[in-house]
Amino acid sequence: MYPLKFESIYFEKIWGGRELETLKVDLPEGDIGESWDVACHEDGTSKVANGQLKGMSLDKLIVAKGDQLVGTKISKDRFPLLLKLINSNDKLSIQVHPDDEYGFRVENGPGKTEAWYVVDAKEGAELIVGVKEGCTKEQFRKSIEEGTLEQYMNKVKIKKGETYFIRSGLMHAICEGAIIAEIQQNSNTTYRVYDYNRGREVHIDKAMDVVNLNLKGKKSEGLKIEKDGYIKTYLCLAKEFSLEKYDVEKELTEYSDPERFFIFTCVEGSGVIEYDNGSETITRGESVLIPAALGKYIFKGKMVVLKSYVPDVSKVEKEILEVVKG
Repeated sequence: MYPLKFESIYFEKIWGGRELETLKVDLPEGDIGESWDVACHEDGTSKVANGQLKGMSLDKLIVAKGDQLVGTKISKDRFPLLLKLINSNDKLSIQVHPDDEYGFRVENGPGKTEAWYVVDAKEGAELIVGVKEGCTKEQFRKSIEEGTLEQYMNKVKIKKGETYFIRSGLMHAICEGAIIAEIQQNSNTTYRVYDYNRGREVHIDKAMDVVNLNLKGKKSEGLKIEKDGYIKTYLCLAKEFSLEKYDVEKELTEYSDPERFFIFTCVEGSGVIEYDNGSETITRGESVLIPAALGKYIFKGKMVVLKSYVPDVSKVEKEILEVVKG
């Protein structure tokens, strides 16, 4: 096995634009809103873009390689994560996602918890994360019916390099002027509540079933640790996924985990990944899957990379506590 890159899967959106051209050399024509870069979903499945496995789809690769690819603790029945880049040239709908219980019961699939990393943001760009203090379900529903929902939304100004953790049940939206790296559960279940009168379907009843108005959205400050040659920041930790950021100044050496795969997404700079008997380049806007059986790998160069994976939560918590205790 070797570090795997995948062909981007592009989706045109009414709120999309052309800003992903700064990250992608093969962007097709049209208002492109999403690039799915590691995906194994009914709506889009990645194909390997490099090496001897080039052209093989991720679902077939999982069948062929099993534990070597995804690890011994990860289900082979459904790939757990979806990694995408989003370009918001206009506002996305105000929306909410169900949790796993509701998702499997009503939609026959998992819920959706996600994290947003701001790759780039224009001056004044905003996100909607949750609702303002004191908003009740009665007020919430009435404002939807009256078209005044925005008055209750908690809007935050964003800057490049910030991270926001979006739990299932949290009302949210990406507003115009941003490029976002989204790490999420492998689900496409979205309940639109308000879509700025653009004529698309909304899902008010289901949204009311799953929304949790007590959830608060805020920037993730993380826990930063300085190492020799890089800085590591723990950004998000949940059963669905862990998200960590590495600011690599010179090099970063790690080892794969036989229990699970890792995904690295380069959000700044470029470099190479060296591994036993080979190397692979990585540049801004690219994602690379580190197979569970890879072994030692080294990032060399000056870059910022995001590491996402399905964690053993207790193991990561222990790792963090050891760091804090010194």
